[in-house]
Amino acid sequence: MEYTTGTPSWRLVLRRAWRGLRPRKPTKRPHGWTVGVPLIALAAGLLFTTSATTADGTALRDDRRPQLAQLIADKRARLDARERTAAKLRTAVDQDTARLAEAGGPAERARERADALRSPAGFTALQGPGLTVSLDDSSRRSNDFVAANAPDNDDLVVHQGDVQAVVNALWAGGAEAMSIMDVRVISTSAVRCVGNTLLLHGQVFSPPFRITAIGEPTTMHHALESAEGVRQFKDAVADFGLGYQETVERNVTVRAYDGSSDLRSARVSG
Repeated sequence: MEYTTGTPSWRLVLRRAWRGLRPRKPTKRPHGWTVGVPLIALAAGLLFTTSATTADGTALRDDRRPQLAQLIADKRARLDARERTAAKLRTAVDQDTARLAEAGGPAERARERADALRSPAGFTALQGPGLTVSLDDSSRRSNDFVAANAPDNDDLVVHQGDVQAVVNALWAGGAEAMSIMDVRVISTSAVRCVGNTLLLHGQVFSPPFRITAIGEPTTMHHALESAEGVRQFKDAVADFGLGYQETVERNVTVRAYDGSSDLRSARVSG
C-alpha cells in the first residue's frame, strides 16, 4: 500500500497505530502460568531478601564441622588439665589422711574400712582373664539399600542402649571389673551417647566402642547370647552391617578409677 501526504492518509496511519497499541480483549481464558509466574517471582524475591538479612554478610552454607571439632578439642584439653589438678589434690588428701591415721584412733579405723572397700568400689586396678566386646557403626549408608527396605541413619550407628545392653549382660555374667574405652566403670558411671559419640565421665569417644570385663569368659559369653538387647544388636549387624566382635582375654588389666568420687545425692536402700 502506498501513502500520500494528504490528510486522509495520515489519519489512516494514526488510526491503525492506535488500534495496534490499544489493549485487546482476551479471546481465551488466561493460562495458569500467567498468574503463577508473578507469584513465584515474588516468593523468590522474598526468599532472597530473607537469606540476605539472616546471613548479614556471612555465608550460610559454610561447613562448621572444623569449628565444632576445635571446640571439642579445646573442651577436652581443659578437662584433662582439671583432671590432672584433681588427681594431685586427691594424692595430697590421701597423704594427709595417712599421716593422721598413723596416730591411731578413729582416723586409723576409718581408713582401714575405706581401704577394704577400695577394690570392690573400683579404686584399685584388677588383672585377670576376661572378655572384650567391640561395637562399631556400619560402613554402609541408607542409600546403599533398596529403597523399599532402606533403614534410617539411626539404624546404622551404635546407640546408648546397645552399649548399656552389653554392659548389663557382662555384669550379669559375673564380671568382677569393667572398663569402657579404658575408663573404669563404677557404680556411679553413666553411659551417654551424643550422636554417634560416647560420653563417659566427661570424656568423648568415637566408635568402635570397646568394653572390657574381667571374669570367666565362657560365662560372660553365654550371658551376652541370652541378653535381649544384645540379640537385637546382632540382628542389626546382620541386616545393616554394624560391627560386633568378642575377644577372649587371657590376661587383661582393668585400671583403677581415677575420677571424682563425690556424690551429689544418695539414698539408703531397704
